Amino acid sequence: MDTKLTERYKTLFGFVPENIRKRIALAELTGQEESVNAVENLRKTLIHDNPLGPKIQQLVHFSMLIAEGEVEPAKLHVRGALRAGATPGDLYGVCETAAIVGGMPAFSIAVDLVYDALVEAGIIDEKSGQENVRDRL
Repeated sequence: MDTKLTERYKTLFGFVPENIRKRIALAELTGQEESVNAVENLRKTLIHDNPLGPKIQQLVHFSMLIAEGEVEPAKLHVRGALRAGATPGDLYGVCETAAIVGGMPAFSIAVDLVYDALVEAGIIDEKSGQENVRDRL
């Protein structure tokens, strides 16, 4: 696996997503690494070198994926937004905006994803549903 490539994913999400590992493995197996490199170079330009910056870029990704009903990829990008410095307020703003584009189903899905990501990050105490004061953002 290309170290620079995997490091970009680790920086963005904290790990290399399974679909990316599969993409790389299949390309290596078939001798088509150049196709993965082409896709990843485009991705690097459009995401990592984007003038929006990492936080806004991840918030936009999250919102677009929610609008499209792409729940699994949206999970990655809500976590990516947190890693890039998004606050619970930023993420809730995406939830509210999702209601405009996708109605209450999109709002509900976005809220579930944000809540779960905040629990995972230790910002919300799962048992009480309350914010951890020590982690107040």
